Amino acid sequence: MASLNDYLLVSGVMFALGLAGVVLRRNIIIVFMCLELMLSAANLTLVAFSRFNVAENGLPDPSGQMLVFFVITVAAAEVAVGLAIIVALYRSRQTIHTDELVSLKG
Repeated sequence: MASLNDYLLVSGVMFALGLAGVVLRRNIIIVFMCLELMLSAANLTLVAFSRFNVAENGLPDPSGQMLVFFVITVAAAEVAVGLAIIVALYRSRQTIHTDELVSLKG
């Protein structure tokens, strides 16, 4: 059986990979995917803490898992708005490289 440390280690590695992708990559779609990876790492941490925090009745505390549903909902809205912005930027500039998108002027 996996311990809390195992889950936190996997979550930390996922978050570090996502952060490295956001900092180092030039393609805005890859940066967007790395942001989603960072959100998934945070969700994994919330679920792991929820699973290992036992309530009075002996069952895992569901509060962290309920918070994950809200994070997933916000992430879904972020994806819709983010992809719309990416499509609009590509249509106006014909590029998706972050180093070429230095201002919001058309």
